[in-house]
Amino acid sequence: MASKGQKFKKHSDDVKKIILERYLQGESSVSLGKEFGISQNTIQTWGKKIKWPDKYQKLGKRGHPKEKDLTKEDWKERYEILKKYQAFLKAQRERK
Repeated sequence: MASKGQKFKKHSDDVKKIILERYLQGESSVSLGKEFGISQNTIQTWGKKIKWPDKYQKLGKRGHPKEKDLTKEDWKERYEILKKYQAFLKAQRERK
């Protein structure tokens, strides 16, 4: 987890391209990390984003879709679920 005030390194697109080409050809992230001075986890994350772009572009925090990516049908479905839940809560209150 990032700590307050932590600075992150920015890597140029050229360096990323070179590293990813070699990584996707089968070179290990450990050896590439040592050669370029980059964490192996960073290289693996870049590789995952290239291999499975749909999975990593659509997700926000904790795997939920970003709200701007939701369609009108998604919003309607959420609204219907909320209405059903409110009716359920009302019925629960009336039982007591």
